[in-house]
Amino acid sequence: MTPWSLECSACAHPEKGDAPASVCPMCGQPFLVRYSVLPRSRDALLPRWDMWRYAAFLPLLPGEPPVALGEGGTPLLDLPKLARKVGVAQLWVKDEGLNPTASFKARGMSAAVTRARALGAPGLVVPTAGNAGAALAAYGAAAGLKVRVYAPETTPRTILGTIRALGAELITLPGHIGDAGKAARAFAAEHGWMDMSTLREPYRIEGKKTMGIELAEQFDWTLPDVIIYPTGGGTGLIGMWKAFAELKAHGWIAASVPMPRMITAQAAGCAPVVRAFAAGADHAEPWADPTTHASGLRVPGPLGDRLILRALRESQGDAAAAGEEEIRAATLELSRASGADAAPEGGCALAVCRALAASGRIAKGARVVLFNTGSGASYRD
Repeated sequence: MTPWSLECSACAHPEKGDAPASVCPMCGQPFLVRYSVLPRSRDALLPRWDMWRYAAFLPLLPGEPPVALGEGGTPLLDLPKLARKVGVAQLWVKDEGLNPTASFKARGMSAAVTRARALGAPGLVVPTAGNAGAALAAYGAAAGLKVRVYAPETTPRTILGTIRALGAELITLPGHIGDAGKAARAFAAEHGWMDMSTLREPYRIEGKKTMGIELAEQFDWTLPDVIIYPTGGGTGLIGMWKAFAELKAHGWIAASVPMPRMITAQAAGCAPVVRAFAAGADHAEPWADPTTHASGLRVPGPLGDRLILRALRESQGDAAAAGEEEIRAATLELSRASGADAAPEGGCALAVCRALAASGRIAKGARVVLFNTGSGASYRD
């Protein structure tokens, strides 16, 4: 019996916490993890400096060792000069490029592979725009599990090299991540391997929510006014919003602390969430012919679209897109202003921040955190 259960995010269909990880059998929407007990004192923090410091808020059985490689504990860099240039009161970048395999995907895969190992998965398969495949290859190797990765041929070669070096079987194919997803799901169904696709199992989101818990601790258990998150599949944004609610419900963040506005940043060549948000829709129609050099944003039809849009609206947030040249320029600007080796996804977050501040959609007095979700080095040959 696990101290958590699964609940469909759409129809509330329940499953036991040790059920095979998948989407809801009733409606096909993602499951979310619900905990029977969460601690009401920050004394539950563990004296370790990775994301498993927050094990009390994660799907880990008593005495169970996680599959860990030092994920989490990433810096929050204060950028006062850039804040003045952009037009906000304070600006920080949370640099997730310093995780194992150089992206925030390490957090999700650490949690998901820990549960896959416990569930006895014979192997793990994932479609990827790059970083998820590298992270799964690493954590699969650490857990002693076989890994197969499907990636578009346009995936940055540096990331493909990392996947191969870590021992995963790599299959490249034409098209985008949606095409890779179809191939991965077919392989999982045929061979009984666990499908680690975004939100097709419920545990990657639990690992990624630690970005929110960590951010709250770095803000001395308060929260910023605005969080700008580069959004492809969207599990980071969904996970942080889930984390803030859990922290508030259990007294780790005071009830008087305002929740942040969550803002989605996407590329103009693949912006299904931005389009849906502007239209007032509750789901996002797939984006035809997605194009952007920010490969992590090239997700034409995110399974978590409803959850992303729900978080944006519950938080009175926003969504905006940036063009390719804006992203390129902002990526260099972010790197040179912070010393962080920003990925294009981080550059997109900065470009959107500037545009929304200029238009008044972010207040001049706002305290803003933007996420750099990966390392720029991954994009260089």
